Amino acid sequence: MAEKKDPSQPLDDFYAKKAAEGEPSTGSGGQAELVAHLQAIGYSDDEIRSVPQEAVMALGCGNPTALAELSPGETVLDLGSGGGLDAFLAARKVGPAGKVIGVDHTPEMVERARRSASRGNYPTVEFRLGEIESLPVEDDSVDVVLSNCVINHCPDLRAVPAEALRVLKPGGRMLVSDLVTLVAFSEDVRQALDPVWAEWLRAAHGRQEFLDAIAAAGFQHVAVCAERAFEYPGLDARLQGKIASIQVKARKAKSSG
Repeated sequence: MAEKKDPSQPLDDFYAKKAAEGEPSTGSGGQAELVAHLQAIGYSDDEIRSVPQEAVMALGCGNPTALAELSPGETVLDLGSGGGLDAFLAARKVGPAGKVIGVDHTPEMVERARRSASRGNYPTVEFRLGEIESLPVEDDSVDVVLSNCVINHCPDLRAVPAEALRVLKPGGRMLVSDLVTLVAFSEDVRQALDPVWAEWLRAAHGRQEFLDAIAAAGFQHVAVCAERAFEYPGLDARLQGKIASIQVKARKAKSSG
């Protein structure tokens, strides 16, 4: 199990501050940029408008729910659920007979997502405080695992897919949108970046390392189904073209019985 994160670390502080922010102001430049970013990484206008607006945050690097082919009645687990955007979209697809569980280690994010679930009347969505390297979820209990730009924060890369495999039912599937590095970064570059990106680089993983960790956990049919250079307004020039957003599908083996 990975060591728990110190709340004073830059990334944890960044997400806690993001969680404390209010809803984006409709019609403001910030709102327009937010919508443009979400559209660029795969969300439709209908998806953006259909969920509680407090859940709409620019923290992802893809739209895993678009690839998951979710069916009514399925149980979905969202790793690092943040404000709840993907969890609420998943709830629309699995319907009242389904269930969605979001797990996040930032208390402020969990509280924000729970508040949105209550206001938006999402009785089948539950948010739990916990580490994705040690999930507060039972074995063989979910049909689908989703994750959006979260695993790249975890120094113990192999713990996350191992936990995802544990909680999936036989034959279950995992859909991940995440960031990977395409080159090795020197310590000089890391030290020159702002604290959030510097901390991110210390935990970041290369593309093949990321895929190998999923396969090593025991997943089958690990495949990259989309890949693009990661772009974000204001991204440091030393990172441009050297980080990729990949979307990965994998499946747990069916029971041999």
